Amino acid sequence: MPELIKIATQVRRDIVRMVHGANSGHPGGSLGCADFLTALYFKIMKHNPAFNMDAMDEDVFFLSNGHISPLFYAVLARSGYFDIKELSTFRRIDSRLQGHPTTHEHLPGVRVASGSLGQGLSVANGAAMAKKLNKDKGLVFSLHGDGELQEGQIWEAAMFAAHHKVDNLIATIDWNGQQIDGTTNQVLSLGNIRQKFDAFGWETLETNGNNMDELVATLEKAKTLTGQGKPIGIMMHTIMGKGVDFMEGHHEWHGIAPNDEQLASALAQLPETLGDY
Repeated sequence: MPELIKIATQVRRDIVRMVHGANSGHPGGSLGCADFLTALYFKIMKHNPAFNMDAMDEDVFFLSNGHISPLFYAVLARSGYFDIKELSTFRRIDSRLQGHPTTHEHLPGVRVASGSLGQGLSVANGAAMAKKLNKDKGLVFSLHGDGELQEGQIWEAAMFAAHHKVDNLIATIDWNGQQIDGTTNQVLSLGNIRQKFDAFGWETLETNGNNMDELVATLEKAKTLTGQGKPIGIMMHTIMGKGVDFMEGHHEWHGIAPNDEQLASALAQLPETLGDY
């Protein structure tokens, strides 16, 4: 998947430049999930950058862990939802690209405000059930952080999805083992996340979220499992900070910006492939 890897590399470059420019943001999880969101928007989902909020006969995506907005914005811009030059306004006063995605600024591609962790799976359930009621064959995708699973609402939504057979929903968990205050094992151990979703009645898959070929194959398989009476869960192993050696695997990079020297080092590791904004 060389073309997808090229896009993901540019997206990673966008992420570190955006966070550095604002001197604020969340680079770690954004970098770790860059392959996933690139695969989703450039290969897997049926979507239209012209953007209709109803999304009839389209697939839709909900970012539950909204703090990784730099990734979301970069992928939306690179997909044609808005001009990539707007990425330079990230987190600035009056920018549409706020620290967590919002809807009142009418940013194409954003269907719900997110960042209050734990809510995204409930929203995805509602959207998926609406598609069923409307006889819409489109799928609903969502992304959640593993630390986010410490929120009780997630498990209410997981029970709901299984009970109501929300089988047009594919929810992916970013299983990187890191959160803002340390490792998930240190803060509040999650145990085996896949076994939990299995026990809640989901159909589950597991994948390496930083291997593009494996990731695409898993997402394609997940699509074949829809419509069979169970919601689909993908347990995606990633490395926080993937692509920038000094960020990789360190929870400290959950929410801090690189300084000038660190930015230069990061960019040296991420060659410009599609042109900077």
